[in-house]
Amino acid sequence: MNRRPLIAGNWKMNLDPRAGEALARSLREGLEGLKLEADVLVAPPAVTLPAVAAALTGSGIGVAGQNMLAAPSGAFTGEVSGVLLRAAGAEWVILGHSERRQLFGETDEGVAEKALAAFDAGLLPIVCVGETLEQREAGQTLEVVLGQASRGLERLDEKQLLNTVLAYEPVWAIGTGRTATPGQAQEVHAALRGMLEGLYGAETAGRMRILYGGSVKPANVRELMEQPDLDGALVGGASLEAESFLALIPPYPAP
Repeated sequence: MNRRPLIAGNWKMNLDPRAGEALARSLREGLEGLKLEADVLVAPPAVTLPAVAAALTGSGIGVAGQNMLAAPSGAFTGEVSGVLLRAAGAEWVILGHSERRQLFGETDEGVAEKALAAFDAGLLPIVCVGETLEQREAGQTLEVVLGQASRGLERLDEKQLLNTVLAYEPVWAIGTGRTATPGQAQEVHAALRGMLEGLYGAETAGRMRILYGGSVKPANVRELMEQPDLDGALVGGASLEAESFLALIPPYPAP
C-alpha cells in the first residue's frame, strides 16, 4: 500500500523556548512553498512545546510531546498528561522510547495504557520498540521487538491502530553513531508488519506506518528510506539543527 512517510524530530532534553522557537521558524521557512513527499513533526521538551506550537501554527509541521502520564489529571507532581500536552499545542506523543524504558523503567503494559489515554486526550501515539545490543547478540531481536509491539498496541481498536505509528529504534544505535544497516532495519520492519497482519489483518498492517530511528542522518537516510517497509524516521541529534533535519525530508536531491 502507498504509505505517506513521516519524518519526526525528537529534540529530547534540548532547546529552551527561545531556541526552540528559532529552530521551528527556520524549519517553517525551509519548507515553505515546497511540495513535500512526507509528513513532518517535531517533539520539543514540554516547557518548549507551547512556543514551538505557536511558531508552527498553519505550517503543516506537526508537534508532539515526548512522553505523558496515562492519568488525565491529579496529584502527580512533575508529570505531564495528554490533556495538558494537547492544550499546549501537541497533536502527537512519543511513547515507550528506549530512553524511557532503560532509564525510567517503563513497561510494555504502561505503554499500552498510555497509548489508549493518548487517544482519549486527542493525541496520536508514536509507539517505540527496540532491542539492546546484548539482546541482538543473543539472537533475541525479533522476540523482544515483536513482544514490545504486540503488548504496547493490545488495548487499541482498529480505528486507533490505523492512527498509530510504530517506531523501531535499536537501542544500540541511538546516539552512538552506529546505524542498523538497511537490511537489518528492513528485516525487523518486515517482521513487525507480518506481526500486525497476523494480529489485525492485511489491510491494517498495510496501512500502519513504521519508522526507523537510530543515528539517522543525511548521509544514510536515502538508503534507509528505500527499504519497502520503512515509512520514515524518528530522528534525534540530526533534528536539532535546521539544515540537517531539512535534509532528511523527501524529496531528496538526485544522488
